[in-house]
Amino acid sequence: MSSTSDIEEGLTLLPKFDADGLLTAVVTDAGNGDVLMVAHMNAEALAKTIETGEAWYYSRSRKKLWKKGETSGHVQRIKELRVDCDQDALWLKVEQEGEGACHTGRRSCFYRAVPLGQTGAVRLDFQDADRKFDPAAIYSPKS
Repeated sequence: MSSTSDIEEGLTLLPKFDADGLLTAVVTDAGNGDVLMVAHMNAEALAKTIETGEAWYYSRSRKKLWKKGETSGHVQRIKELRVDCDQDALWLKVEQEGEGACHTGRRSCFYRAVPLGQTGAVRLDFQDADRKFDPAAIYSPKS
């Protein structure tokens, strides 16, 4: 077991996976800093990402490893990969190939804003929500 000092100040990657064997990965555009998506990585996805320089994730819904862009062609090339202070989260600065990171056809998965100061049911506001590609043309229907 590694010490807190080893984890927080050391030079060895010692990822702290959660009970499901996952790390949260925040993905931003290396050029402008926009948040593109949040995903998860297991040990295999992290190893493949480090080895290939392209983003690999673990799909919690499909319960399987996937390479970003394997279906859409919208690959994420890693420009910088950072780990947080206690090594339980990652920050990927990527060069996003293709027109978008989101499976809905948008550049970013964060295309709706939550207005503050409301009570009761909150109505979301679309922001930067134009579709960049037609998801139906790229992804097959889910079974």
